[in-house]
Amino acid sequence: MTRPGGAGRGPRWPVLIAVGTLVSGVLGNLASNLLSELAASVLGPASIALAVSGAAGFVVFEMRRRRAVRETGPEPTDVVTAPVTDVPTLPYPAGFTGRDEHVQTVLGLLAHEHAVAVLGRRAVGTSACAVQVANLCRDDYPDGQYHLDLRRGGRPRTARQVLTALAGVLGTAPPASGRPDALAAAAAALRRRLDGRKILLVLDNVDSPEQVRPLLPPTARTCRLLFAGGPALSGLSGVVAHWIAEPGPDEAVELFAAAGSAAPAARARRADPRTDPAVRDIVDLCGRQPRTIRALGYRTAQHGWRHSDVLDALRRAVHTPPHQRVAVSPAAQLVTERDIAYRALTREARRLYRLMSLTPAPVDRPTITALAARHPDRVTALLDQLAAAAFVVGAPGDRYEIRPLLAANARLHLRAAEPSRTRVAAQARLTRHLARRAERHAANLAVLGSPPDREWSLPLDDDPYGWFDLHQELLLAVVRVPAGAAETLPRRVRRWWFRLAVALCGWLAHVERLDEWEQVCRTVLATPTADDRPEIAGWAHNELGVLRRRRHDPQGAAAALTLAVAERGRRGTAQARMNLGLALLDLGQLDDAVEHLELSRRHRSSADRAGHALTDLGLGAAQLARGELDTAHHHLVRAANTFRSVGDARGYAAALTNLVLVHATLGEHLDAAQAWRAALREYESVNDPTSRAAALLNAGATLLTSAPGQARAAYELLAESRRLREAGRPTPGLARTLLYLGDAADSLGDRAEARRHWVDAASVAEEVHDEPVLAAADTRLDDSDAVRDASDAVPGDSDAVFGDT
Repeated sequence: MTRPGGAGRGPRWPVLIAVGTLVSGVLGNLASNLLSELAASVLGPASIALAVSGAAGFVVFEMRRRRAVRETGPEPTDVVTAPVTDVPTLPYPAGFTGRDEHVQTVLGLLAHEHAVAVLGRRAVGTSACAVQVANLCRDDYPDGQYHLDLRRGGRPRTARQVLTALAGVLGTAPPASGRPDALAAAAAALRRRLDGRKILLVLDNVDSPEQVRPLLPPTARTCRLLFAGGPALSGLSGVVAHWIAEPGPDEAVELFAAAGSAAPAARARRADPRTDPAVRDIVDLCGRQPRTIRALGYRTAQHGWRHSDVLDALRRAVHTPPHQRVAVSPAAQLVTERDIAYRALTREARRLYRLMSLTPAPVDRPTITALAARHPDRVTALLDQLAAAAFVVGAPGDRYEIRPLLAANARLHLRAAEPSRTRVAAQARLTRHLARRAERHAANLAVLGSPPDREWSLPLDDDPYGWFDLHQELLLAVVRVPAGAAETLPRRVRRWWFRLAVALCGWLAHVERLDEWEQVCRTVLATPTADDRPEIAGWAHNELGVLRRRRHDPQGAAAALTLAVAERGRRGTAQARMNLGLALLDLGQLDDAVEHLELSRRHRSSADRAGHALTDLGLGAAQLARGELDTAHHHLVRAANTFRSVGDARGYAAALTNLVLVHATLGEHLDAAQAWRAALREYESVNDPTSRAAALLNAGATLLTSAPGQARAAYELLAESRRLREAGRPTPGLARTLLYLGDAADSLGDRAEARRHWVDAASVAEEVHDEPVLAAADTRLDDSDAVRDASDAVPGDSDAVFGDT
């Protein structure tokens, strides 16, 4: 007897076979004891093995039988009732909900067109819409309405089978073979029989145009053809297509509620799905797939599940990081089992669809190839299949992504079908591929310098800025692991993840995206690797120190860099100490700054010529600030020579910029002029606005103090420096530029403009806490007030040259 709402009792023959095998094994074992010693030595183990296998078979069959008894029967998820016989009569819709706008549109098309196709991705409701349309216009076709499923039993019918089925109904001769002439003859016989008769033929689940092509064009009079199929039918000659997508949120909620009302009464009182906001989120997580929504609505009402519990279960399965395990809920399992569009894909296409859910942003073909570990040509074919089935869509830059509506659905399939180790392996392949490409492009950033003008462009593989701009969403999403996931990042992923974070920080530093740069460093510090390996924590603190120094927070920079020096090993101490020395130089702690810079040079490898040049540049700036001009000149010349020999135009220009201040302070104005002219020539080939602004400031200040007659040239240099600096936040360099811009305007006789620049310089200096410049600006303003009426009075310049190092 069949249980209510469950499956009937399983067949008895598996149990009988298992019991018989067990009994025969025992009897054989007893008989073997009566035989000779030789026979017993052969038959005894054989009979024991037979008995064990019989017992195992009995256990397996019994477990399957009990599981089948416990399982609940299928929900009424089909909205089209199957015909009782094989005659292709038109079925009636069972529980059709929504789609009113689409139904009316197709009705209007069918009134004027001879062949209409309702198209959409599989399981989106094309069959239900077509059958509903056919039932609403039954009276318009009194000679017959016929419905033929071209995918009966899950296997698509051929054109010959379609013509044979229609010929059996209409009484014409079926095709003699599958040859084109035989199919054309059978189709012609059907047209002659249909001509002049008001008949509607509904051909459902059309997978390819070849299945229905012999029927086109239809008769030119009263017969109508209505197709329901996939995107492959679009563009079919002689057919007017109407595309339908997934139902909207309101229609999806109505589907959920209608399916629940058809279920047996729940044990507990539940909220109305139409007014419960959780249901709207549930149907979105299901991808608004009609069949899935109806099945979940039915099961929820049948078992009395609370909508909030169903939503929490689905969210846990979707939002839990892939490398973490989570218990599979019945709701999530039901969603994956009822996705017939997904099951219609090939095995490899389903796998690629699942793995692409690991990419939270559009990805290009090489990345997908690395993620799937398949040949590029095979990946291209699979992407075409997924795109044709409307699972993935294209994105700019020859990239692909899962449709946003199906992103959560893909995550559910990933967790249901892929074990944890497989998910971690795919995540490691993705991270390794991105890290290698990011490292290669980050290495090219030093060659190009600061972000170039976008008036010119390079091929994407050669343009690091273009590559990072295109893939920044993906890179940031991979590095910014969800909250709590960084602490449990798998070991096989951590190494490549850290290398990707390092390369990404290099790009973020170049493009001055400081907030995102800091966020990546904070994420690195939250990983277990940072606790296990102090050098990684030291790298993160070193990055944070450099970042804070760029934000003009020398105190915070010194604190972070002190931690970096304490945590990094000998190999990384040189860089951290150099940055700490520069931060201390900003704070005015000159002796400590020189000490750390000397230690940095001592810890540098002899082969690291660029590192030694950077350290000499820092030492030159520190000695310049201490007033030790000869020593500063020595270090800066050595840095300039090294930078020039290694081909670092940016470093060479920076060394020349600081040499301008040394020569100007020593009174060597000719050498200072040669230095700033050479520095500006170098910056013409290096796109670095910040450093170029510093060179312009030093050149303008030197020219103004050494040659007052060239005040106009100095003013133009300083004005260009101000233009480059005003785009960003206030800095000490901007304050000094405004100070000397006021001096240049005063030398040109424009006292009002000079006073305006000095006021601005004082305001910026006060904001950035630059006391020397603030005092100089106040002095100039006081002198200006004292001699305001004296037209021939020019304020003296007893202050030192406030250049930029």
